[in-house]
Amino acid sequence: MDIRLLVIRTDKTDRLAEFYSLLGLTFEYHKHGNSPMHYSATIGQTVLEIYPLTKSQTEPDKNIRLGFGIDNFELTIQKLKELGVAFSLEPTQTDFGFMTIVTDPDGRKVELYKK
Repeated sequence: MDIRLLVIRTDKTDRLAEFYSLLGLTFEYHKHGNSPMHYSATIGQTVLEIYPLTKSQTEPDKNIRLGFGIDNFELTIQKLKELGVAFSLEPTQTDFGFMTIVTDPDGRKVELYKK
């Protein structure tokens, strides 16, 4: 089994794409079929898409938690700190590897692992 698609919804699509681009993702802005304009990035065989909120949503789901292995870990952490990104966990060695936890612009926890 593979994860092929992850979709997160937000009322700040541009801001979220900028944030995840800092982690090393490269997004395309497009639409397909009847979908709204959205951002899409490929990570291996997985596609991460950033969509606007649905008409029935009033706010983003902040409970989803994402985790990424980062190539330029130290440089990425430095950039995030310079931009004032909130850290829930400072970089540290854990049972799962050297990692940190940051908060994206919607309030989601994002685990970043040193590759």
